[in-house]
Amino acid sequence: MSEIRLLLADDQALVRGALAALLELEPDIVVVSQVGRGDEVVDAARESRADVCLLDIEMPGMTGIEAAAELRRDVPGARSLIVTTFGRPGYLRRAVDAGASGFVVKDTPASQLADAVRRVHAGLRVIDPTLATESLTAGDSPLTERETDVLRAALDGATVAAIAREVHLSPGTVRNYLSSAMGKTGTDTRAQAAQVARERGWL
Repeated sequence: MSEIRLLLADDQALVRGALAALLELEPDIVVVSQVGRGDEVVDAARESRADVCLLDIEMPGMTGIEAAAELRRDVPGARSLIVTTFGRPGYLRRAVDAGASGFVVKDTPASQLADAVRRVHAGLRVIDPTLATESLTAGDSPLTERETDVLRAALDGATVAAIAREVHLSPGTVRNYLSSAMGKTGTDTRAQAAQVARERGWL
């Protein structure tokens, strides 16, 4: 039985430790690296020669989806498996587009998670079946790339002027993008639009 070298990336140390303890009970899986930030994934994967990287989505520095895209580009020998609390259809689509080989939620039983690691290592794609169905039903994000950027900047309640500075656009253009995004999300304020887009996994 060949050994699978596994990297764990999660900003919650307790979750990371629990996953490591459970997965190392498997005879063919060894945890070779653990990181708590998304922007540490690529270097850690390269240094540890990880075969599979388990990535949480929401981490400081870089999201797990962004890390998966960087892995595909910079460490193509390492496959990525998104393991997240947030089972949102929009996240699934973005993860697959970024090159992730799998997407499962954190309440997946340990034996199934270990099997997902093995399947991803074997070159297969593993997707939570319920989430796959929801993703097909939900459809793609209706937001343009610029609308997504503007809403992401609006998540923390920033003013139009602050958003404009962050995304390098004029305040008038930002207002237009916000208005369009509010229409597409069926909301009345930019804060509501940002929240809806986040809940649907579009940001």
